Amino acid sequence: MADTVENAKNTPDTEQPWAELGLKEDEYQAIKGILGRRPTGAELAMYSVMWSEHCSYKSSKVHLARFGQLEKTTPRGPLLAGIGEQAGVVDVGNGWAVTFKVESHNHPSYVEPYQGAATGVGGIVRDILAMGARPIASMDSLRFGRLDAPDTARVLPGIVAGVGGYGNCLGLPNIGGEVVFDDSYYGNPLVNALSVGVLRHEDLHLAFAKGVGNKVILYGARTGGDGIGGASVLASETFDADGPAKRPSVQVGDPFMEKLLIECTLELFEADVIDGIQDLGAAGISCATSELASAGDGGMHVDLDLVPLRDSTLSPEEILMSESQERMACVVKPENLDRFFEICAKWDVLATVIGEVTDGDHLVIDWHGETIVDVDPATVAHQGPVYNRPLAYPHWQDELNASTSADLVRPQNGDELAAALMRIAASPNQCDKSWVTDQYDRYVRGNSVLAQPQDSGMLRIDEETGLGIALAMDCNSRFAYLDPYVGAQLALCEAYRNVAVTGAQPVAVTDCLNFGSPEDPEVMWQFSQAVDGLIEGCKALGTPVTGGNVSFYNRTGDVNILPTPLIGMLGVIDNVADRVKSGYAAADDVILELGNTNEDIDGSAWASVMYDQLGGRPPAPNFAAEEALGKALVALAKAHLASSAHDLSDGGLAIALAESSILSGLGAKVKLEGDPFVALFSETPARALLTCSPAALEEVSSVLASHGVPFAAIGQVADTNELEVEGQFTIGLESLTSSWKQTIPATLGVGV
Repeated sequence: MADTVENAKNTPDTEQPWAELGLKEDEYQAIKGILGRRPTGAELAMYSVMWSEHCSYKSSKVHLARFGQLEKTTPRGPLLAGIGEQAGVVDVGNGWAVTFKVESHNHPSYVEPYQGAATGVGGIVRDILAMGARPIASMDSLRFGRLDAPDTARVLPGIVAGVGGYGNCLGLPNIGGEVVFDDSYYGNPLVNALSVGVLRHEDLHLAFAKGVGNKVILYGARTGGDGIGGASVLASETFDADGPAKRPSVQVGDPFMEKLLIECTLELFEADVIDGIQDLGAAGISCATSELASAGDGGMHVDLDLVPLRDSTLSPEEILMSESQERMACVVKPENLDRFFEICAKWDVLATVIGEVTDGDHLVIDWHGETIVDVDPATVAHQGPVYNRPLAYPHWQDELNASTSADLVRPQNGDELAAALMRIAASPNQCDKSWVTDQYDRYVRGNSVLAQPQDSGMLRIDEETGLGIALAMDCNSRFAYLDPYVGAQLALCEAYRNVAVTGAQPVAVTDCLNFGSPEDPEVMWQFSQAVDGLIEGCKALGTPVTGGNVSFYNRTGDVNILPTPLIGMLGVIDNVADRVKSGYAAADDVILELGNTNEDIDGSAWASVMYDQLGGRPPAPNFAAEEALGKALVALAKAHLASSAHDLSDGGLAIALAESSILSGLGAKVKLEGDPFVALFSETPARALLTCSPAALEEVSSVLASHGVPFAAIGQVADTNELEVEGQFTIGLESLTSSWKQTIPATLGVGV
């Protein structure tokens, strides 16, 4: 028998499992204060998932509020939707808009790698769909422990298979992302999934319930016992070194159902029969009903008996907490019901009226004819606890920053330089990732213009004009560990640069801020610093944050992950025919290094790979130089003056030269000025490698000079099988390519 509101009033002393549901004692007391009584079991379930860290942002709200300082406009026009909506929406011109967002599915992917990653993709795709957009592509940033660690062999193949399996079945190209390895992610991998969609301005939809008498409809898959408290509870857990102490079942995905749901929803939008819509992700029905009602102009009544179930034994609490996938909730006028159900039947999508908008101000839920929930929906969805948690400058920070790379023995001759390049190119973070990306369909739908291993993914969105978008996801967590303020800015700059080298204008940001336990004051200091750094960087570059995600409790035992403020950057290109690729285009092209190189070795790939050393200070961002470089790269692409372009970041010039040769099969001969070690391995930002034909050199030089971008011609592309640094070394491309390609397959024992 369900615990009713009337029963709750009459039994104030009944013990309730608030701690098991992840609530603190003061939070439980706050709920009792809000209701003026103890909560029913169903109400307790709703508050527990909606007040979780994952859903309520209770530890980050005070810091995220500072994003309000940013302008609500991009270099291409105003934001059509921003922070607070299910996904940001950007005007990209010609009546087109793009919506994009990144979210984490970290903890579920550790517990059950395939389904955790797969449902992470499915969830972010539904966020995009709920804005009125057709999802057109996905990306992902994956982070694991050491490549040769035992648990990496368990989670990496499963996560990659989940990302690829779900996205491939949906028919969505996966056009880019990251695969990164570091000891701190052992036992706590990061799965940050990004989705992007396209819509016309007039097709934008938002999440709210309005209009008394309008019907609340649940459509899509039936509700099951999978994922009860899944993402919401797991995301507020710190795992022990031996595994999670609490393992709520992870959601189980059905991409074929989601594909039907996408097509059905898009036709419902086209028929103009939806007034408000919300996907069911974390917190399931608890989230959808409370958020729709809270954002609307009235109350809501729901009959839980009407919810279609896969398991008839589910309790009302379980139904409310279930995070079963492939479900949406919407609000529909009574006169549109027939057309709504007709369209759902066409796509074989189950749809059920489960309630209606009322003229009250409460969310009321009944079960078996009795009321089990009677709450102000805002107190569930938007008025949860807000913590201004203590911040503390890490006790180890000064020692870390004092431990520079100055005492590390640098290469003394050309042979040692060559050996360093070969070793870094074959290291897990710099090596070929095609064993991963070949499991993803990058070209389905026919609009992928660039995809991995290019610096950013690019999609055509308008066949008539060639209008397109580019997307990059970046974060150097080593830099963020050395200085989270600067590290967040460097992640922003790298994503900005990766979009710009393809010829697209960077316009807007989504972020996924992955950190350790918020109950650790040193972690909260890192988080606050990263937020402030990102805000100042976005102000300087004119790229607003449109939305994103915070993921806390990324910690195994007492080891927090390296702070990982991941940046997703959206760029716009007027015509995808102007795009520029990373690999060399033709022999005899001139190789130019753009930007100034400083001695930035601390935190570098060289220090990490050669000495497993992390200390010192990260490079200093230069936003003016970054913006000038970006504008010059876009201008060169538009004028078809650049043959190829590649950003300089991890591994510096050495890795950019190696990758440009490997991707093209063409050699290069370069001559370096000054200290060859610094020239090759420094990671100074605001730099790029660019090639052009000899005939275009004068015009390229003029464009770069007009934008104030320093540059030097350092060599030529060669129709040879060698990378030669004059006076230092010559490396055969066959040997370089082989070592670059072998690392992941050989370590995992999976074959090339």
